[in-house]
Formats: sequence, structure tokens, C-alpha cells
Amino acid sequence: MNALLVSLVLGCTPGPDGKMACDGQQQANTAKAGAKAEAECHHPPTQANAPANPGTPVLVRGEKLKGLKPVTLDALLTTPADFEGKDVQVEAKVRKACEKKGCWMELAPADKGPGVRVTFKDYGFFVPLDSAGSTAKVEGTVKVAELSPERAKHYEAEGAKVAKGKDGKYREVQLVALGVELRK
Repeated sequence: MNALLVSLVLGCTPGPDGKMACDGQQQANTAKAGAKAEAECHHPPTQANAPANPGTPVLVRGEKLKGLKPVTLDALLTTPADFEGKDVQVEAKVRKACEKKGCWMELAPADKGPGVRVTFKDYGFFVPLDSAGSTAKVEGTVKVAELSPERAKHYEAEGAKVAKGKDGKYREVQLVALGVELRK
């Protein structure tokens, strides 16, 4: 069984020593690893929900989804100001995820063009580094943000695509997630 499937089903992640760590063992490894573990997702995962399709494992991070009214990714990207400050549910493909810690992911309709950056409330949970290609169902608060050139370059160095407005300023639609469900 590959490591991703193990992590999806059991909520395990690679520990600092490269071995799979699960729940209590993961916390013990994190305590031993000190600063090195800070660079990894060491938050204990929540229990995986039973998937709608029994053959598809679901990875749950953060709070359990509340069943908010869904908003399409296209609607969110077309008129983000209509959703500013509102709690929404979006389901879309993960185009990219932070390759260093899993501290953000990008939902997008295609390989090119703008997407929605998903971060996690209070830096409270992360997603697996290999989340790209997964389908994510996310509930959170919409924010339209202007980014400094330094922040935009930081995101681009991690593999993100950041759009510039006609005025030359970097802007993006963000979703501060309270809860996430991932399916491969």
C-alpha cells in the first residue's frame, strides 16, 4: 500500500525519520524532532469521514464541513467582490499545493489563469504536500487580497500562479478554510 493511501485512510504522515507516523506516535515524533518537525505538518488529523463513494478515501482536515450552500469556482472567480467576507463552500480540483509544508493550496478550473488560494484558519492545519490533482471540498471565508510583490514572488517560488490586475498590482481571491475534505 503506498504512503499516500496510508496517509489518506489512517491519517498518517511521514515523520522526521521518514517513517509513517500516526496520531499519538506522530505527536511523539514531533516532540523529539524539535525545529525540524516545524517544517512539516504535525497537527493530528481528524478522523476520515465515510466517503460518498465507498471506494474513494476521504481525508478531512480542520472542522467537519457544515453543509454550506455551494458556490461554483467560476462564480467565485468571476465576481469575487460578491462573496467578500462571506462563508461559502467550494468544490474543485487542487491545481497546486505548497510543496514545503502544505500550508496552502490553489483551486483552479485549468492549468492556466487565476485560481483561488486556500489557506487554513489560524494556520491550524495543513494538507498533504502531494494534494495537487485531488478534488477538494472547502468551507471558509472569502477574501479578495492585494499582495505585495514580495509575497507574490514567494508564492510563485512555491509553484503558485499569481495574477496581476490591469494596474500592475498582484491580486488574488483567497478562501480562509475552516474545514477541508480531499479525495484523490
